[in-house]
Amino acid sequence: MAARDRDRFSTTTRLRLLGEQTAARVYRSQTKRQARRSRLTGRAALLALVLCSLIVALAYPMRQYVSQRAEIADLKHRQEQARARVEQLRDTKARWQDDAYAEQQIRRRLHYVMPGETGFVVIDPGTAKQSRTDRGAAHRPWYANVWDGVDKSDASDQ
Repeated sequence: MAARDRDRFSTTTRLRLLGEQTAARVYRSQTKRQARRSRLTGRAALLALVLCSLIVALAYPMRQYVSQRAEIADLKHRQEQARARVEQLRDTKARWQDDAYAEQQIRRRLHYVMPGETGFVVIDPGTAKQSRTDRGAAHRPWYANVWDGVDKSDASDQ
């Protein structure tokens, strides 16, 4: 035990103990300093700068790509509509090639009748009253209507 007590009070032991305590303090202060220091290093800043420049460089082409894809989709939709319209017109043309269909349409649209038939046209009473009000200009001579038109255009200029 005496050797142990003697080692405890020796200068070397004291210096070694003092060095260990100082090293522990320095280590603690370095870790505090590192914790306070920013995590952004030069490499990280350069990487962030490169990523930002790539994003900026690719933004315009990506916008163009998206807009062109939308335009292509719109053109495809129009093309399908045009194809449907062409098919519909082909069907109509094929129907008009049939004489029975053509005769039916002529009778319905132009009010034609076959020889020996009597044609009737039914007029809606509301339209007959409306046409009577417009008839006032029809019963006058044509030059009176022309003169009224000149008077109206002259009055609109004033």
